[in-house]
Amino acid sequence: MEAPVVASMVDAEVPPVEREIALDIVRRGLLVAPAIVALSAIRGWHGVWSAAIALGVVFVNFLAAAAIMNRAARSGPTAIGAAALGGYLLRLGVVVVALVLLRHQPWIDLPTLGIVLVGTHLGLLMWEMKYLSLTLAAPGLRPARPGSLGDR
Repeated sequence: MEAPVVASMVDAEVPPVEREIALDIVRRGLLVAPAIVALSAIRGWHGVWSAAIALGVVFVNFLAAAAIMNRAARSGPTAIGAAALGGYLLRLGVVVVALVLLRHQPWIDLPTLGIVLVGTHLGLLMWEMKYLSLTLAAPGLRPARPGSLGDR
């Protein structure tokens, strides 16, 4: 009977780091999304639709990864490893199925879809690295720095 109490205490103490990071990535992605879609207009309306779809896939992919890892973090280290591998394979499979289903659509520009899909994944991950705290004391996003003494 004590185990559920201890588990709920642990859940209450551990912040949802994965969710915080994924939401931060999506927030940054939404900042650059209009520029990406506008730049994709070089390829016409097909490029615009392709870029918008690719951005949607990227955002959903990051949020799904966070949800999977957040759920696994409650179960222990083995579950985290299995969820990381299984979730990656599942999400990669969904992206491949989406590409296969969309590649013959007349309104899809496949090069734009691919470039935006890969480029946004990598670009957002690189951008987010700047804001991560990779310490056990404060996992997740770096705590905000306090301002000058006059701000306190």
